This record gives sequence, C-alpha cells and structure tokens, in this order.
Amino acid sequence: MNYAFRITDRLLKAIHHDLSRPHAFAYERVGHLHCRVGIQADRTVILAEEYRPVADTDYLPSDEAGAVIGPAAIRAALQHAYQRRDAVFHVHRHEHRGVPGFSRLDARENARCVPDFWKVSPAMPHGALVLSFDLAMGRVWCPTTRSSSELRDITCIGPQVRRLGGIHG
Repeated sequence: MNYAFRITDRLLKAIHHDLSRPHAFAYERVGHLHCRVGIQADRTVILAEEYRPVADTDYLPSDEAGAVIGPAAIRAALQHAYQRRDAVFHVHRHEHRGVPGFSRLDARENARCVPDFWKVSPAMPHGALVLSFDLAMGRVWCPTTRSSSELRDITCIGPQVRRLGGIHG
C-alpha cells in the first residue's frame, strides 16, 4: 500500500509549540494526531486533523526514555479514536534540525502500541511520527496486512507546500 501523509502548516506549528513546553520530569513531550483517510487512484492519503497532547499527569518517571506515558494517556487516545473512527499517529520530537529517526526504543514501543488502535478503529491505518525542528519521519501500519512501512511522502500544506520527509525528504 502506498501512503501519503498531509498536515497543515498551522497544525504543525501548534504541535511544535506543544512539544516545546517543559515538563516537571519528562525530557520530551508526546501527543496523538487524529487523522482522516482518503483513497486516491494510486495511494491512501492520511490527513492530520486534530492534535491531542498527553496530559502532564499522564507521564511516568523513567530513566530509560525521554518520555514514558501511562495507561491513562493510551486510554484517552483510544477513546477519542473510538468516537471518531479515525486513524491515530503517535507523535514526538527529537531536538535537532535535519532528518529525524526512531530510536530502537521508539521502534519497539511503536510496534507494540500502535496496533492497539485497531481494537477501536480497525479499518484505519495507524502509525507514528517523529519530528525534528524542520523535518519528519514516520511509519504506518496497514489494516489489511497488519505490517508496517515507512511513510514515503510527508508533506506540510500552507502558504508554501513543503516536503517534510519521505522519498524526496
């Protein structure tokens, strides 16, 4: 399956603003993007529509990761996805410019947690995004094959259209 991910400049700026907020003990912020999905002739387009930050009280202390979220954060994202029947993407940021990448811990936790969204929104692709200050990388899990692949086309739509990541990123 060929996927394209689209996000508006306004929503991306709001996400960066939220991810920049300090936390009492977590070293990074986390949120969930709720997305609509459409089919074009040769691809599935995922349109980021709503960002929901993880509440301050839903972070757990950890020496292993920059941010660990508890079960209440997952339940909140699952409940919202159930109500909307949408696609959900876990999102966080690495504090640098240039091409970001998932750490081994990110990859392991994404593979463990992202498929949980099929319990409440089984027909939708779900995934994870990692941002840098200027680019993005993502993985998407296909609902029919249950396999994941790299998002090969991540584009920000605003006064100027700019590619954030993927094959041309």
